[in-house]
Amino acid sequence: MPDRRGATLLEDLPEDIINKILVLLPSKDVGRCRVVNTSMCSATSTPEFMLQHHRRQPSLPIVDGLGRPANHVVLGDAAAGASNQQLWPFLSSSKRSIENNLAAVCDGFLIVSWENKFYICNPVTRKHALLPQPQAGQYIRNIVVGFYRHHPTGEYRVLWVSGPDYSFISNLYVVTVGSDRPQCISVRLPAEEKLWNKLPSSNSSAVHHRGSLHWHPYGTNDITGDVRDIVVFDTETESFRRMHSPTQQCRYGNLFDMEGTLALWSGLVSKSTSMDVWVMQDYEAETWAFKYRIDVSMVETSRQLYLTSLKKKKSRPLESTVQLLNDMAVLNESELLIRFNCKHVLRCGIDGKFLGIVNIGKSQYQMFLTGHRLKESIVPIPGHEMQEDEEAPFSTGHV
Repeated sequence: MPDRRGATLLEDLPEDIINKILVLLPSKDVGRCRVVNTSMCSATSTPEFMLQHHRRQPSLPIVDGLGRPANHVVLGDAAAGASNQQLWPFLSSSKRSIENNLAAVCDGFLIVSWENKFYICNPVTRKHALLPQPQAGQYIRNIVVGFYRHHPTGEYRVLWVSGPDYSFISNLYVVTVGSDRPQCISVRLPAEEKLWNKLPSSNSSAVHHRGSLHWHPYGTNDITGDVRDIVVFDTETESFRRMHSPTQQCRYGNLFDMEGTLALWSGLVSKSTSMDVWVMQDYEAETWAFKYRIDVSMVETSRQLYLTSLKKKKSRPLESTVQLLNDMAVLNESELLIRFNCKHVLRCGIDGKFLGIVNIGKSQYQMFLTGHRLKESIVPIPGHEMQEDEEAPFSTGHV
């Protein structure tokens, strides 16, 4: 019913209209609505609503704040053609300093390691829980190499490499979030042990695409003798296979998702003057298409022209090589962030056009490009019986 001034209240609207309004709200505002009344709390707590809300959230690159306090990092208009872009900061908690490590991301959940402990966290709901590890012992090394949703069961599962420390002998384990019983899985691949033991040292985090996890570990073509050096883990059948890279010359590579398409960032050496980007043209046939090459010398020329056009003093030239090839984030289909060194991140277009330099030597932009992306989720952590630690293992600056 309208109030005494004749205004229509939110609760006067039909239920389906209310749900359509609530699902458009940011995650923080949904949380505020839940404390208004029981009806809003119920409406926003159904699995259907939470899934629909999650699907509408933008996918933001995660940057590591390296222990410095910050809120969401927003890269403003650095030049013509560059748009405002928001990055999600992963920050260490005050007591745990910079010892935290972001191990994996899936559906708005993070897996964070600290010393010998692993946590699953939801940065939006500020909830976290201690994860059981597949093996225990003073000289046992457990490493998270994958995190995924097993669609046949709806369970969230963690893929581990586990074995004696300083040893090449290890096993693969799958642990369901909310369960303390790890499952050992078998791998049917030629040279299988050497191959999947390289996953922990992969240049990039696992890329989710078409229901599988993808890695491009360094040196896999040295083991297999061919260009099938991309490791693929089918999350439904929980089995491994190999996939072709676009070129035999891809010694250093970094897989990433470019607006729903599997892409590869490659170079011949770790420090390169140019970087090639390939996109998957046909996933089933494993065929790739060359998309573009970014030449650092062209970027430097473009930068100096941009600064001159703004009548600014000519600045010191950039390094001629990219020092950290695997430190890159995709902002959208036409913009990339590339880490040059410990002080500068280059922002450029796919045509090599200069769009700005982010000085990460400044405290407000202190960051490391993690390769992970986050879509906010208000879904609770699975498994109510999971042990919770007293102090959150990380912070996000998301207040």
